[in-house]
Amino acid sequence: MSKRSKIAWTVAAVVAAALALSGFADGASGDYADEAFKRALVTFAIARTLNGIISVAQGTELAVEPGGVGVAFTVGQILDPINDLVEQFSSVMLVATSSLGLQSILLDMTGWWGVTFALVAAATFLLVSAWWPGGTRSSTAALALRLFLIAGFLRFALPILIVGTHVVFTEFLESEHDRAAAVLEATSSAIEDLNRQEPVAGADSAGAGLMDRLGEIWDSSVGHLDVSGRIERLRESASNASEQMIRLIVIFVLQTIVLPLVFLWLVVEGLKGLAGRALSSKD
Repeated sequence: MSKRSKIAWTVAAVVAAALALSGFADGASGDYADEAFKRALVTFAIARTLNGIISVAQGTELAVEPGGVGVAFTVGQILDPINDLVEQFSSVMLVATSSLGLQSILLDMTGWWGVTFALVAAATFLLVSAWWPGGTRSSTAALALRLFLIAGFLRFALPILIVGTHVVFTEFLESEHDRAAAVLEATSSAIEDLNRQEPVAGADSAGAGLMDRLGEIWDSSVGHLDVSGRIERLRESASNASEQMIRLIVIFVLQTIVLPLVFLWLVVEGLKGLAGRALSSKD
């Protein structure tokens, strides 16, 4: 290695050892991992709640008798198109939540004192091989550099991808997630409303006067219009909920699969490039 490379790798070794011993990177990435896990857990709970409410609504009928004519609406018929999507969404959220929980466990493992000790030992070996009086054989320096890079990868790759994923999520995906989750909660409330809706039926008007019968017809007609309006709003809400579920699936696939793989690839390629440049430089 050239003198400039030795200085650069010395700084890198000291900084890496200091970060590992201080636990600063573990603290920040741990907070982000816990935040992502709780967010996914809440979204999974929303998905399961919506799934349960739709299951209850499958056999629910809303009956009205405007002017004595019976009309029945089945809520399940409206929700059938999104029923399968809700099931798939729940499955995706279960996988996403499990993946984020696994990240937290792996983060505890990479922060274990044994991994930190291995990194500090590798950094020390690199410093000794770089600055040993009279120099060391190139094979020893190359081995020290490779051991340091491997130990650094094991110690910091996961915190780097967690922090990177958090930054991308906060900047580009968080507002979309919050908006989509709010729509699903509103849809759940709307379906629960219809599940609790009492039928509006015409009363027994056998002995009622003309004005009483007209009043009953008016009340039942208004009830019919109210239920019809609720059902129409439910159709729109169900359609919007389908779109938002697709958005949430995309967001969590990005957060738990695509972005971690991208950052992992960047870390690996970056380390390979640094190692290749250092090993190919001449004194």
